[in-house]
Amino acid sequence: MFSSLSEKLDVVFKKLRGAGRLTEKNIQDSMREVRRALLEADVNYKVAKDFIKAVEAKAVGVEVLQSIDPGQHVIKIVHDELVALLGGKAEPLHPIDKSPTVYAVCGLQGSGKTTLTAKLALWAKRKNKKPMVVACDIYRPAAVKQLKVLADQIDVPHFHVENTKPPEIARQAIKYAEKNFIDLVLIDTAGRLHIDDELMNELEELKKVAPPDELLLVADAMTGQDAVKVADEFHKRLSVTGVVLSKLDGDARGGAALSIRHVTGCPIKMASVGEKLPELEPFHPERMASRILGMGDIVSLVEKAQETIDAKEAAKMQEKILKAKFDFEDFLSQMEQLKKMGPLESLLGMIPGAGKMLKGIKVDERDMERMVAIIKSMTVQERRNPVMIDGSRKRRIAAGSGNSVQSVNQLLKQFFAMQKMFQNMNKKKFRGLPKGLMPF
Repeated sequence: MFSSLSEKLDVVFKKLRGAGRLTEKNIQDSMREVRRALLEADVNYKVAKDFIKAVEAKAVGVEVLQSIDPGQHVIKIVHDELVALLGGKAEPLHPIDKSPTVYAVCGLQGSGKTTLTAKLALWAKRKNKKPMVVACDIYRPAAVKQLKVLADQIDVPHFHVENTKPPEIARQAIKYAEKNFIDLVLIDTAGRLHIDDELMNELEELKKVAPPDELLLVADAMTGQDAVKVADEFHKRLSVTGVVLSKLDGDARGGAALSIRHVTGCPIKMASVGEKLPELEPFHPERMASRILGMGDIVSLVEKAQETIDAKEAAKMQEKILKAKFDFEDFLSQMEQLKKMGPLESLLGMIPGAGKMLKGIKVDERDMERMVAIIKSMTVQERRNPVMIDGSRKRRIAAGSGNSVQSVNQLLKQFFAMQKMFQNMNKKKFRGLPKGLMPF
């Protein structure tokens, strides 16, 4: 989402690196470019103005050590101000410390409330809690059914009462949860295409009969400044406790994410980074600022890996690589593990400098799917001993996977090159690695 802003800021910092030292003039010139980049990214005008003023106040007149590049010095100041703009520190969701704890999800129609409700249920389930989703959106066609389908996918209880008003559904859901030892009640509320009194009155009534420990507003990051206005109005009427940014994986300019906290004073607590239910993560201002400035986010990458990769399997894989016994069975296993971690472009964006190196290169997820299809068309013997794959076997594998023989040849060539690289590796390089950490 922030790729355009990141590129423009990088150009500004490159100019500063070319300067021998920081002066009031080159700082002001640079900040003018930064402000333009922020406004083009759809950041609120007042927010951009205050941000530039804060950066200039810290940068002008500051002595820079000879060992530090002027551009690096300004990047540090901009990074710190971005962190402050986004909230300073991560603010977690209300702990699930009583039974039941209640989270209510609100927002405009189409912002992603129903999907977020299911995502939060999966998030709680992974923390060994017992969640239940409650369908209180009785107006949007198929909203109740959509939540039921999502709840069934992750095997969590779904609660709804036909021909009943949302506040009463919520009240009955709390009673049911108390009797059935539910840890977390997640209430999916109705939205409208715009904010109106009817919507707000219903939400206020629901708050009275089923007081939520966390009232989360879903803000669609792709709607730009409208998301900020919506967040501000909801917060004034309902005193929401936190914002969740949805569709952060989209290609919008991302200004809403940089403006919401500053305009509303309401913390951003979570971010939805993809369409799939596991693609929800806590919002960390410092990590987001690092991503915007192209500095990567290794901490989030490691956390994703820890959540999805089996440590024992990783240790076995490392042993195989060090002994040069890596085969297509192992390759397939690694591909499946990687897919669990989320979209490849998102993962690459967390690696420092990867954005610049891969600029202009489109990561096509279909290439991975094509490779998986080819490998799955091989027999077990062929996967374990790829050298046995001759011309006739290649034709059979190509036909079975719906690919060309050329694609099969290309995959085999890449695999053998990788195998050779592992064989040539000096084992001493990996003696200091913790057990289970992959050497690539």
